[in-house]
Amino acid sequence: MSQEIFVVANWKMHKTAREAAAYLEEIIPLLEGISTKTWLAVPYTSISSAAKAAKGSPILIGAQNMNDAQSGAFTGEIAALMLKEAGASFVLLGHSERRHAFGETNEFIHRKIIRALQDDLVPVLCVGETAAEREAGHTEKVLHGQLKQCLEGIPKESEFLVAYEPVWAIGTGKTATPKIAEEAHAFCRNCLEEIFGKKKAAQIPLLYGGSVKPENVSELTMQKEIDGVLVGGASLDPQAFAQIVLNCKSKGKK
Repeated sequence: MSQEIFVVANWKMHKTAREAAAYLEEIIPLLEGISTKTWLAVPYTSISSAAKAAKGSPILIGAQNMNDAQSGAFTGEIAALMLKEAGASFVLLGHSERRHAFGETNEFIHRKIIRALQDDLVPVLCVGETAAEREAGHTEKVLHGQLKQCLEGIPKESEFLVAYEPVWAIGTGKTATPKIAEEAHAFCRNCLEEIFGKKKAAQIPLLYGGSVKPENVSELTMQKEIDGVLVGGASLDPQAFAQIVLNCKSKGKK
């Protein structure tokens, strides 16, 4: 398991460039001296502003999506190199909102991961089952398929993270119990072992996402297979997000 704790924010379609800079100005002093890996996935238009505001701090700025092509006639899309130039260090890929609202497939996400790695962005692959899939007993089948199809053929030396986000817990206020989350993470770890071998799988940070709050983050990050969290709504408030980081900063792995 990762020896570091990651706290990744996903702002989704919130905050202008000016608001992003103000957010960083407020949160940076609150996280002084913190060793937790703190990453913010911000809207495209806020990347440059946020990266400038975060300069000199331990906070990394990233994007929420990208295209799989290096360049070309793809109106309205954005390339990894453009994100990199704007100041992004990582990119979220395969978020459930991209899968379900925009029809992104595992094959498409796989190509994006390859492109991100080629253009020096760290991918954060999101996987997770819907409520219907869980109720039908298909959780493991869904997770195995997403991980296998999205990561098959990725070089072992690649740096990337995986975030388990049960779709039924995103923005609903429902959070998987630590037991449910740990079971899902353990299964994901087994899938990663199948793809990359035990040594590499143990080094891949596995994050939990789904209605993460200051009140529940400590118990989640205390679980053996949970190496951090992906935070949605609670990350929009700098005070709440700072408290999430503080609440899990000193949690070691069992």
